Amino acid sequence: MTTRRSFIQKSIQGAAVATSGGMLWSYLAIQNARAEPSALRPPGALPDADFNALCIKCGRCVVACPYNTLTLAALADRAPLGTPYFEPRQIPCYLCHDIPCKAACPTGALSPTLDEVMDSRMGLAFIDTEHCLSWQGLRCEICYRVCPLRDQAIRVETRRRELSKHAMLLPMVLSEGCTGCGICENACPTEIAAIKVLPAELIQGKIGDHFRMGWTQAGGATSDPEPGETWKGQLDSAKDQGHAPGLDYLNAPEY
Repeated sequence: MTTRRSFIQKSIQGAAVATSGGMLWSYLAIQNARAEPSALRPPGALPDADFNALCIKCGRCVVACPYNTLTLAALADRAPLGTPYFEPRQIPCYLCHDIPCKAACPTGALSPTLDEVMDSRMGLAFIDTEHCLSWQGLRCEICYRVCPLRDQAIRVETRRRELSKHAMLLPMVLSEGCTGCGICENACPTEIAAIKVLPAELIQGKIGDHFRMGWTQAGGATSDPEPGETWKGQLDSAKDQGHAPGLDYLNAPEY
């Protein structure tokens, strides 16, 4: 027989469980919202909204990866709970030519149209020049030497060092070729990697359509000034000069 005391106790316990469940759900929702933008996904992952809608958190891509690169996110990880991601500093993506993680995905969250793994864009590398050994005048270039798309994703430029006659060999990331595999970040010899990989949208800016590049021609070709001449900026057509959105004195013909 249920007594009044036991009824009150069970009611209080039920309310406590419901409150705890609500707090846990709220925490998970906040954690997912904060973690999602910085997560690095497997090759061929669709944009975040589509990926999250299709990913069923089955873990098949994790099992299929031969390098144990992928893991399913736990609480407080940088990715939403249960979704696959990887940390390049720990284990990068080694760009398997047969893309086993994509083949294992049953829902298409990893795009079935990705045929060449080198066409994947998991993220974009960027260099912290204040802590990069090469940028500080030391010989390194490890990120360049380990890059699977050398001279396409990372190139080295030569610059004269101010304090000596030694040349500085400076690594430069080429956004159009970088797959975001993170092999460079994994190999970086500094205590905290001076080259990191993040989703491209967190790194890249956008010039804006209102700017006119007078030296850029159709199809991306460029027009350089003739020897001895100084290039003068101009709008796409003379009749638009002075009327284009965003026009300021720096766009005027005399500059």
